[in-house]
Amino acid sequence: MKKLILYFFVGCAWMTQTAKGQSPDAVIDVQHYSFNIQLNDATDNIKGKADIAVKFLKTPGSFNIGLVKKNSMGKGMTVSGVLENGRSVRYQQNDDAITIYTKATANTLKTYTITYQGIPSDGLIISKNKFGKRTFFGDNWPNRAHNWLPCVDEPADKASVSFTVTAPDHYQVVANGVKGIETALPGQLKITRWSETAQLPTKVMVIGVAEFAIDHPKDVDDIPVYTYVFPENAAAGFRSYAVAGEILPFYIKNIGPYDYKKLANIQSKTIFGGMENAGAIFYSENSVTEKGIESLMAHEIAHQWFGDAVSEKSFHHLWLSEGFATYLTNYYLESKYGVDSLKALLAEQRAKIFKFERTGLKPVIDTTVTGDYMLLLNPNSYEKGAWVLHMLRRKIGDGAFFKGLNTYYLKYRGGNAATAYFMEVMQNISGQSLQPFFDQWLRIAGHPDLTVKWSYDTKTRVVDVMVKQKEGNLYAFPLEITVDGQPQLINVTNSVTMLHIAAGKKAPVIVVDPNVNLLASFTVIRN
Repeated sequence: MKKLILYFFVGCAWMTQTAKGQSPDAVIDVQHYSFNIQLNDATDNIKGKADIAVKFLKTPGSFNIGLVKKNSMGKGMTVSGVLENGRSVRYQQNDDAITIYTKATANTLKTYTITYQGIPSDGLIISKNKFGKRTFFGDNWPNRAHNWLPCVDEPADKASVSFTVTAPDHYQVVANGVKGIETALPGQLKITRWSETAQLPTKVMVIGVAEFAIDHPKDVDDIPVYTYVFPENAAAGFRSYAVAGEILPFYIKNIGPYDYKKLANIQSKTIFGGMENAGAIFYSENSVTEKGIESLMAHEIAHQWFGDAVSEKSFHHLWLSEGFATYLTNYYLESKYGVDSLKALLAEQRAKIFKFERTGLKPVIDTTVTGDYMLLLNPNSYEKGAWVLHMLRRKIGDGAFFKGLNTYYLKYRGGNAATAYFMEVMQNISGQSLQPFFDQWLRIAGHPDLTVKWSYDTKTRVVDVMVKQKEGNLYAFPLEITVDGQPQLINVTNSVTMLHIAAGKKAPVIVVDPNVNLLASFTVIRN
């Protein structure tokens, strides 16, 4: 995601699987969602029917399915019935969830049908686009899906999904997965079906319903790449979004296989600059003419691997999604435009991190955020997460780093991961103990603040360098300097580190961190 400083029922086709991502106290593991949604142009009221295939992990007596209840403002969902395997079952609708009472026992499989309707208070944005035309766009991140879809609205519970959308026939409908047969109905209505077999978290399950101009610029390894834009932006949108055809094969080559059967890039009404919905990425409605569209698309497409296919177990590990997408964007741009572009991006991102830290120091893995996960959409998750990956790459080398990314992706593809899982993979690949590295950069707030003092002795022709860390947490890291263009490496482990370097006849030129490889602030003083 890029911040915008913002039924058909398939019977037994769903798969049973181990609960890869669930927390130890999870009661159920959703296997598949079939959502039947009816939209209209007269009101914002939607009608829904959800068939939810559930595997019980425990014998619960009751369990909850998230769905926001109608409030005093008239927004929210009202449930009219719940079936268990086709038979009525007792339920209670609470403010934020439906409590369903059951005699189900551990390791059994049941399907629950929930019928409901209402005006979404969030999650499904029903509005007009900048051309004054009515649109409907799912916008679920982080846990806003249950405002319009009955679901377990947590990244740890992944499931396959299908959408059947009934809407006026002047709209085109796009969603996750593969499009099925469209069926015309009386009254100028149309049914459109989409089905995704890959396991998704609810945060990236969506529909987009609008009047679209649609382009199919190319296929990549038999994966069709589509563009959906508002007709008024067709020329600009088809041109600017076409860069996806370069980005997708780059990530396939450098990370691993793409997990979905299509890649659709969609102009939308998301509250974010971009939202990485699986196989159906939403971009802000002004994105088609923005200069940074290539970077934005590289970020959102990178999420298809990290965030979507490999999802964080909890939002506290959001850097595994946003930090990865940010750094892989850097890597894509470095590969296309050269290493100087990477240095410029890292310098810009480093400054952004330091500016954010002036508002308050928090670690990247911030477990103090327990409710409003939007608070985690900050430079710690994005830019600092990316910087951690860059320093890891420099620490273990390109070969181990990219082999590790590929191994991590293939191991957790379709499931969930935490920071410890990623660290374990990188340790195994690199043969290095990485616990201190991960702890100091991810679990400690702030960054090294260094004073680098140096002097040149004209008699001995030696440069004396002293590196002093500001009081507080001590970091261990390699610091690069150049003396008259010659690289030197100082392994800093203490509060004060000294180095003596032979130099030439004249006072040398000293440059600290010339290749922008350390997340630190520097004060350089010549004595």
